[in-house]
Amino acid sequence: MKIFHSIETFRTRQKTIVTIGTFDGVHIGHQKIIEKLLDNAKTNNYQSVILTFFPHPRMVLQEDSEIKLLNTIHERADLLEQTGLDNLIIHPFDKTFSRLTAEEFVKNILVDQLKIKKIVIGYDHRFGRNRSANIEDLIIFGEKYDFEVEQISAQEIEEVSISSTKIRNALQEGDIVLANSYLGYPYFLSGIVKEGKQLGRTIGFPTANLMIEENYKLIPKNGVYIVKSMLHNKTVYGIMNIGINPTVNGNKQSIEVYYLDLDLNLYNQNIKISILKYIRAEEKFDSLALLQQQLEKDKAIALAFINKL
Repeated sequence: MKIFHSIETFRTRQKTIVTIGTFDGVHIGHQKIIEKLLDNAKTNNYQSVILTFFPHPRMVLQEDSEIKLLNTIHERADLLEQTGLDNLIIHPFDKTFSRLTAEEFVKNILVDQLKIKKIVIGYDHRFGRNRSANIEDLIIFGEKYDFEVEQISAQEIEEVSISSTKIRNALQEGDIVLANSYLGYPYFLSGIVKEGKQLGRTIGFPTANLMIEENYKLIPKNGVYIVKSMLHNKTVYGIMNIGINPTVNGNKQSIEVYYLDLDLNLYNQNIKISILKYIRAEEKFDSLALLQQQLEKDKAIALAFINKL
């Protein structure tokens, strides 16, 4: 898959089939749409293209927006690459771009720049300045500029919308199993391991402290989870705590992972943590000894779960 960081840098000699959207999560609903795009591309010898935007338009047009996304832009690109897509365009969204008229967008971008021959788009898609144009307008433009418009059905669009909402709600409620069933893969966090207070070492549970730079990434509900990572070409399992560490009077959210049977220095490494199961809520214990006892119980629960995989 080729990645382009603006529409202007996109180059191809072939005609293209394009779809436009956020594709946040690249969940099973999105995957169906992408399959349709790829099947069309193969049948007609088109290059498949997804046009997406970053920052998210709501971040730009609604300055007080606190939108949380399922993927960082890098995670989204990695997931889309796994689908077999030919080209991903991540165009910088700004207020100037938002002021393009519908016909300017179609003529200057879709036709002249992207060499579009077909677009696969939702029946409710709106575009152009103030989102003034709709699917009927796009069909008229298609006739004028010689490209085909294939509508994604209302049912499929509804499935995508419901899936995204349910995934976000499930993560915020700690229902990882439900979230993962809609995603089609385990929800994951990725970031750099930074040095923490190293309190875990004193009670036999050394942790990797994950730092996620992107503040728009959705973090699941505080609590304790069973997780896995691929480290040095080996799958390793662990227990992750998301929370404020109330036992030691913490007041800032942290993400800490204790990996089972792993003795590696992970500082400054970029790791990916796939979340498999929610165990319990974060608790405040009266002593580190009581916390240690609970962590031993958590470890036993995790091992029992892992042994059944």
